Amino acid sequence: MRVKAVVAYDGNAYYGFQKQNNTSQTIASAIEKALHSLHIDSHIVASGRTDTGVHATGQIIHFDLPEFWKDLNKLKCELNKKLHGIRFKHIMHVSQKFHARFSAKKRLYRYVFKTDQPSVFEENHISFYPAFDKTLLQQALACFEGEHDFDYFRKTGTPTHTTVRKIYYARYRQHRRYHLIYFQANGFLRSQVRMMIDAAMDCASGALPIEALREQIACKKRHTTKLAPPNGLYLARITY
Repeated sequence: MRVKAVVAYDGNAYYGFQKQNNTSQTIASAIEKALHSLHIDSHIVASGRTDTGVHATGQIIHFDLPEFWKDLNKLKCELNKKLHGIRFKHIMHVSQKFHARFSAKKRLYRYVFKTDQPSVFEENHISFYPAFDKTLLQQALACFEGEHDFDYFRKTGTPTHTTVRKIYYARYRQHRRYHLIYFQANGFLRSQVRMMIDAAMDCASGALPIEALREQIACKKRHTTKLAPPNGLYLARITY
């Protein structure tokens, strides 16, 4: 019996989503430990992996339940009692054909930052960038839209059959003292979002010309491989 779950988590307390050999302090390990304590031996499959320190408000996972777990609301409550910094928001029945990763059509990331230093209560969840030109930022983000080979905007080490991705939109908006960048795409490469954000912010500060950004998107020349700080990044929504 397959179920789909919407999960939120504070990535600051974990070394990323994916299970690792050298630590059990990952999102996936924590969830599977909680499931096993409830006699659910299924491995979980996620819509995608997030880096160390990256958060989620709408991560999607699927796993298979034994027949005796029929009350999904009780299951959600029991899991949330056992987890720290991770919250199951919804659990629902889905077809056995559903796959959290391969069934996904669109993925949305949100990046939140301020131009003054975040308070001690914000610093693990909001990033900092100095003052910037909003028009230049919007121009830089527009360069990413469309289908491109993002081979020059990724960390190596994770095998993939193609580095081509389609970005449906890349947008900036401001809400009071908070600045937000949104990327929605059919998929993302390892650390691609963080690398695109930092490159766009370099353009917005005048440190990187827009033409240089276009050269990197076209895989002609690497101008930057820096990553935006992880604490402002959220996996916000998965569309199926």
